[in-house]
Amino acid sequence: MQCPGQDSRYWDSEAIFEGSCPKCGNIIEFFKDDSKRKCKKCGHEVLNPKLDFGCASYCPHAEQCLGSIPPEMLNQKKDLLISRVAIEMKRYFDGDFKRIGHAGKVARYAEKISESEAGNKAVIMITAYLHDIGIKESERKFNSSAAKYQHSEGPPVAREILTKLQANEGLIEEVCDIIGHHHHPRPEETVNFKILYDADLITNLEEQHSESPIKPERLQNIFEKSFLTTSGRKLAEKILVSHQEKQQ
Repeated sequence: MQCPGQDSRYWDSEAIFEGSCPKCGNIIEFFKDDSKRKCKKCGHEVLNPKLDFGCASYCPHAEQCLGSIPPEMLNQKKDLLISRVAIEMKRYFDGDFKRIGHAGKVARYAEKISESEAGNKAVIMITAYLHDIGIKESERKFNSSAAKYQHSEGPPVAREILTKLQANEGLIEEVCDIIGHHHHPRPEETVNFKILYDADLITNLEEQHSESPIKPERLQNIFEKSFLTTSGRKLAEKILVSHQEKQQ
């Protein structure tokens, strides 16, 4: 069965569009399912500027779909790299839906917070998907998921995944650095770390609150003292206060 998003029967007026060659400026016509087109004027192969496979983060057939696109082209599209990381995270946790669900929720909250903060989306989203990637090794080696073990075991696993996906070294270094201390902020932190930290905190609080409601006064104290970004605090208040109202 062909993916509906790539099936021309479902296309609209925006499915065919024009772009320009970055080398000679010649106008090139693209179809939405083109991964690239060769410029008729200079012969340069041009990546489809609207290529979008965001569905790959949840589609069970993502590997077949992404597998048809050359690796060097995938690396030019940050959104595709993020989607591929999400796929690798799910494969790594191998049916552990609690861990997969937690990572997915942290990623959604991180994306929401980043809309109001000046962070690097690729670093933020990739770190969100991989922040707890050290848990399996922590539990295997130490029979514990304590933060200190996650911090030591997570970066090597993340590096292996990102190296396999041919991510650039600068991104790998920053993602691994954040994973290596994501429970414990340093005195001076990057906005990327702060967004991940707040998204993870919201998710942890939401999970805790669902199991055992947190008293309003304690929540308020957390809102005032624990969040590293204004956007994270506001999102936490919106989500957790809503939970409280539903439980009343």
